Amino acid sequence: MNALVPLPVLLPLCVTGLKLAIGPRLHRFQRFISLAVLAAVLALSVLLMVAADRHGPLSVHLGDFAPPVGITLVADRLAGLMLTVSSAVTLLVLVYSLGQGMADRDDQAPVGVFHPAYLILVAGVSCTFLAGDLVNLYVGFEIMLVASFVLLTIGGTATRIRAGSTYVIISLFSSVLFLVAIAMTYAVAGTVNFAQLAQRLQEVPLGVRTLLEAMLLTVFAIKAAVFPLAAWLPDSYPTAPAPVTAVFAGLLTKVGVYSMLRTQTLLFPGHRLGDLLMLAALASMVVGILGAVAQTDLKRVLSFTLISHIGYMVFGIALAGGGGISGAIVYVAHHITVQTTLFLVAGLIERRDGTTELTRLGGLAKTAPLLAVLFFVPAMNLAGIPPLSGFIGKLGLMRAGVADGGGWAWALVAGSAATSLLTLYVMAKVWNLAFWRDAPPGAEEEGVVLESAEDDDTGDDTGDDTGDDEEERPTGSGSGLPVPAGAVVSAGFLGQSITTTKHLPWPMLVATGAAVALGLSYTVLGGPLTTFTQAAATELLARTPYIEAVLSR
Repeated sequence: MNALVPLPVLLPLCVTGLKLAIGPRLHRFQRFISLAVLAAVLALSVLLMVAADRHGPLSVHLGDFAPPVGITLVADRLAGLMLTVSSAVTLLVLVYSLGQGMADRDDQAPVGVFHPAYLILVAGVSCTFLAGDLVNLYVGFEIMLVASFVLLTIGGTATRIRAGSTYVIISLFSSVLFLVAIAMTYAVAGTVNFAQLAQRLQEVPLGVRTLLEAMLLTVFAIKAAVFPLAAWLPDSYPTAPAPVTAVFAGLLTKVGVYSMLRTQTLLFPGHRLGDLLMLAALASMVVGILGAVAQTDLKRVLSFTLISHIGYMVFGIALAGGGGISGAIVYVAHHITVQTTLFLVAGLIERRDGTTELTRLGGLAKTAPLLAVLFFVPAMNLAGIPPLSGFIGKLGLMRAGVADGGGWAWALVAGSAATSLLTLYVMAKVWNLAFWRDAPPGAEEEGVVLESAEDDDTGDDTGDDTGDDEEERPTGSGSGLPVPAGAVVSAGFLGQSITTTKHLPWPMLVATGAAVALGLSYTVLGGPLTTFTQAAATELLARTPYIEAVLSR
């Protein structure tokens, strides 16, 4: 079983090489192998999660080189759960993207860009979850950075390039800081392997150890978009195509949260910076949700709720006890799925009505009841309405805060309750404006071509290949119908114009429905899920099972 540990990283990378060799040819085969490899990664992730739960952490030293020389990959309960949830989500987003017509537009790129970049992103995420040392954790981050910049700026419009440049600058700064932290760690401990560091860092002077902890937390806080290091997110994510935005918002920030969980429990036990983390958690909750209240565009609303709910996960990490860690793990799994689902729904709304600006939407509950259901369920889940999984995660965190009994813990309990109520208010506001009220005058009708602000007269085809219900129209500033005054300009995958349609492609609806069902499954399986996360928290805090699994091989 240990031999399976590297496969979630290796399979997407190998298939990426194959797809680059094929180039822009054989579209159906390219779609098939992309779906097949992500399905295989999902199956492997489930196997690893079950094996880690039954037999303890699995580890492999690549090339059979022992630490600190070799590359070590480790799959414990936490890594197995994160791999399973992320693999399921990335598979659903790929199906959604095929429905939107992304794969069918790959022939306009020099090589098939979207699928290779997407698979590299998946490999980077898997590498991060399985990394057994700081260097390979850094490598996983950099793989994700390269792929995410390609996906964020795909199409080359000015808006996407500007947002992508901000994202890359911030990411490169955190990468440099990460490298400095790795160098300092190696200088004081003589290794970067997690298991060895868990033993050796306890002998390092307290001041040096605290400095290393602060540096690593800063790096991971930037990745996770923890306030006040989250200003880059609301302007970066909403500009990308809907599937890209969905997987970024749902998954990439959680990689930073996972890294916090791993290092705080394994390398820095003792709760030295707990109060600082609690302050950051409270600020993220409050500032994020107040930002969401002030927005009128659905994508920006969801971006600010993303920042806000990262605070719940940091809250659990800061408590540093079994209940807090378990609640944080539950909430990470819940939030990956629910946040991704809401951004997929936002993409469906934009596809149907040509905008996500709430002031220009209305009547969707009557004209698109299925779309209303697909939004309502994850929205209530995000708000923490009982008995949904959002409520389970928040209840676990708040109970852990009450059990802690400290002043900051009680402040976080109050902040969690207030944030949950404000999230419900925000979701109710979106529901009222976009779904419940009548459509406002000037709302787009079916078949309206919304032109990209960066379109030029290239003569390229527009409209993603989404089925027979959509009419392809030429792009260019002089083509199609003019964008109505005040509309939020939309653009397709490659920056081209899109044509609105009331008949949404079935793969997009199926993928979104499956994501809603996945979120509901956490409620149905709430008992086994919390039992699993409690065992994972116990394993993380014990540290010995992880250390023995790595060093005894």
